[in-house]
Amino acid sequence: MSETSPLLLPTAMRVVEVGMRDGLQSVRSTIATSDKVRLVESMIDAGVTEIEVVSFAHPKVLPQMADAEKLLASVPRLPGVSYRGLVPNARGAQRALDSGVDVITALTCTDPDVTMINQRRTHDQMWDELDEMVQICGSTPLTVAIVMSFFAYGTGVVSPEKLDAFVDRIVAAGVSSIYVADSAGLADPRQVHDALRRLRVRHPDLAIGIHLHTRGGFALANTLAALIAGVDWIEGAFCGLGGDLWLPGDNDVLGNLPTEDLVAMLQYMGVSTGVDLERYAQTVHLAESLTGIPTFGHFTRGGSRREMEDIVWSEILAQPGKEIPTTSS
Repeated sequence: MSETSPLLLPTAMRVVEVGMRDGLQSVRSTIATSDKVRLVESMIDAGVTEIEVVSFAHPKVLPQMADAEKLLASVPRLPGVSYRGLVPNARGAQRALDSGVDVITALTCTDPDVTMINQRRTHDQMWDELDEMVQICGSTPLTVAIVMSFFAYGTGVVSPEKLDAFVDRIVAAGVSSIYVADSAGLADPRQVHDALRRLRVRHPDLAIGIHLHTRGGFALANTLAALIAGVDWIEGAFCGLGGDLWLPGDNDVLGNLPTEDLVAMLQYMGVSTGVDLERYAQTVHLAESLTGIPTFGHFTRGGSRREMEDIVWSEILAQPGKEIPTTSS
């Protein structure tokens, strides 16, 4: 019998909540600013401290984000709570800076066609604009998102060489923090692990996060691969909202990794996040009521370990239709 070694995991992991941005931007009905503030307050009450709260895309492109400045002026400013804003271009970066975000997230994409669709930029223009955004941000922390780090629509698997070249260019611009995004939800655990380990060796001082989608059903497996590889933070969205809903596939498999499932898995494995699962479940229920969309997550639909521990068989079997058939040999 071969020997086994223990699974080496970190004792704690940063969880970044992107439901306010990547989740709500896929919701067609506009959520009132006051209700968005309620969501933020609910997350903070549950222990969430890093929240991507807005996008500074043009309001005509993302009407859901038209209140970005108003929302940032309304959310509670508490010690230890950090608000991120996603920016597609230099103009967005200036808006974000003027609005007082704590961290600016700039957008890049490995695929030139998607870059043109999303940002109306060629890759050369994207790089020039990144250099400008680095100057605009100054002392405000900047993280660069790499969209389609592992798989690109209409193209396929992104080669390690292409991802490495992207990261090299971002670091050369003076950036010290990035996250790789499985935007299509089709990365596999080995691909994620190998990419993160490779980038760690290539850029040992670089802070690296990961943003996961659920199309392929591998999001939690990719989470484990990222943990083993030494990722610095993992992103999720309440209810698993988000995703490119205009592309093929059922809506319930196209969104982000549900934050509730992410936190539950980490907690069960003994990895601390600082998030109270029971309180976070209230955030999930509030989001469901405000959006009208039931959660895609398993934690709140299937029940927690504690809830399953509290089951009393006599009560279960007394319910109509719960009789368990017996078998005999």
